[in-house]
Amino acid sequence: MTDLPDTYRRLVSTVTPEGQVRLSLQSVPMPTPGDDEVVIRVEASPINPSDLGVLLALTEGDAFSRDGDAAVAPLSPPVQRALSARKGIDLPVGNEGAGVVVAAGSSADAQALLGKTVALAGGGFYAEYRKVRAADCMTVPEGTTAEEAASSYVNPLTALGMVGTMKREGYQGLVHTAAASNLGQMLVKLCKADGVPLVNIVRSETQAKLLRDLGAEHVVDMTADDFMPKLIDAIAATNAFLAFDAVGGGKLAGQILAAMEQAALRTQRADGPYGSRQMKQVYLYGGLSSAPTEFNRGFGMRWRMGGWLLTYFLEDVGATEAKALRERVSRELKTTFASKYTQRIPLAGVLDPANIAAYGKRATGEKYLVTPQA
Repeated sequence: MTDLPDTYRRLVSTVTPEGQVRLSLQSVPMPTPGDDEVVIRVEASPINPSDLGVLLALTEGDAFSRDGDAAVAPLSPPVQRALSARKGIDLPVGNEGAGVVVAAGSSADAQALLGKTVALAGGGFYAEYRKVRAADCMTVPEGTTAEEAASSYVNPLTALGMVGTMKREGYQGLVHTAAASNLGQMLVKLCKADGVPLVNIVRSETQAKLLRDLGAEHVVDMTADDFMPKLIDAIAATNAFLAFDAVGGGKLAGQILAAMEQAALRTQRADGPYGSRQMKQVYLYGGLSSAPTEFNRGFGMRWRMGGWLLTYFLEDVGATEAKALRERVSRELKTTFASKYTQRIPLAGVLDPANIAAYGKRATGEKYLVTPQA
């Protein structure tokens, strides 16, 4: 066992009784691993959109200011009510990460991980060390760094989960929004490799070019005047009647359903006033927009709109298939599921208001990496 310090630092997000969200570093005792546990020296952990809800407590990134060694922001009364269960609780942050196993319990599985670089999810990875179950660790291929492995769970498995959902529900193609994101780029490469038709919705020609350079065939700019005609054409060409929407709020989900209906009517007759018989599904899996979801029901009577979460998908497919998906991610960490980072931020830097404003923008194509050992 490596000599370890008595304490380590971790980042926590706290909703205070005074109506603020407070980000701070805590010094906590170094944990002792149980028989089937290991301690990881965390070297890299990404800031995913799913992290920001906990970290920033539904607050905009540019609202934070310094308060001693902490960063604070006021919470509106509606947010305070929504987060009342969090009041006074220090929540560790960071859904996934990677690092080196520096201590292990007595079991053979735990001991086999000593000195290995591993990656996993489970929360609390914006920290210098993390105790986890040995069974939850994915050993990364020889020659793979912790930084390369840091984003090996949330985005890769979400991309695989989207394709898996398509197959399980009997669809032939996919529509994806905010498609120039880190996840979106992975999905482009995955769908190209697996022969899955994919319609990508982006917000600029720059983003469209980025995806085309990766091999995307169908890319539609939602800010263009001809967005809806182009979207209908792309869906008709791909039979993509299943969509995953990262935006959530606004009119986009409804526009996708309307475009799906128009695409279906090119090959189907309308069933009287009830539209086509084609089932059309939009899953909201993100919340880049906090606005209400708006739609006009101009897409017949065979449609669904609902939520999708990676955790539930993995529970549905079972342990054996989930293990196979993780093994594929491990094999393709440097290709299909490779991540690029806009900026690397040390643990204390996560509390810098300028950094919070930057990573809190949730800007498509920008991804930040926390490096706790820096």
